[in-house]
Amino acid sequence: MTRRIDDDDDDAFAREMADVTPLKRDQRGRVHARAPLSTHRTRTPDLRTESPDVPHDSFAANGIDRRELRKLRRGAHPIAARLDLHGLTVADARERTRRFLDASRHRGVRCVCIVHGRGAHSAGGVSKLKQQVRACLRSHPAVLAYIDAPPADGGPGAVYVLLCS
Repeated sequence: MTRRIDDDDDDAFAREMADVTPLKRDQRGRVHARAPLSTHRTRTPDLRTESPDVPHDSFAANGIDRRELRKLRRGAHPIAARLDLHGLTVADARERTRRFLDASRHRGVRCVCIVHGRGAHSAGGVSKLKQQVRACLRSHPAVLAYIDAPPADGGPGAVYVLLCS
């Protein structure tokens, strides 16, 4: 019985497409065949990986054009909110960062700046806040991309974050 339904569908499709003229092939070679997309897509942190063509001080979620990072670096997205995490413990900073991102997204903010510091006063001169905040950003579903802030805004001690709208 399933075979009969498929045949009926094929016949109906053929009848509907009888007067359709196929498009000519692109002579300039601009259109390339793509591998079929997976039909099962989920939005999980496991799918959000850093690309090798993106500098280590930045991140772009899967599907985000790398040009967005350049726009973010140039200041094409105005900073609408700021969060300063100086003096907080790692646990407090992670929690405050999550709440800040959620609140910013709820208000419709597109771009934020989070100041975490460079770790100059940390043991070994390594900023634990920087590592933890950026790990939090990579796993947060509202974060599309982030990049080190320009020197005037904190340089590697701060990060510009692009949020989904």
